Amino acid sequence: MSEVTDIVVPLLQKIQHQLGRVETDVSAIKEDMHLIKVRVTGMEENMAGMNRRMDMFERRMERVERRLDLVEV
Repeated sequence: MSEVTDIVVPLLQKIQHQLGRVETDVSAIKEDMHLIKVRVTGMEENMAGMNRRMDMFERRMERVERRLDLVEV
């Protein structure tokens, strides 16, 4: 049994070490994904605000055009 243990234990230790590195990498990826989601959410909110402002500009432009008789009613 000692021979088998001498072979298996180092292999299991190597696998355990590699799994630890994988867990660390996955943890880092999770953190990065969270930060990306936060930033994308912020960008979406900013885009929604910009779209509202652009809609207001469009309505104002239509009113100006009507007042100046630049468009057909």
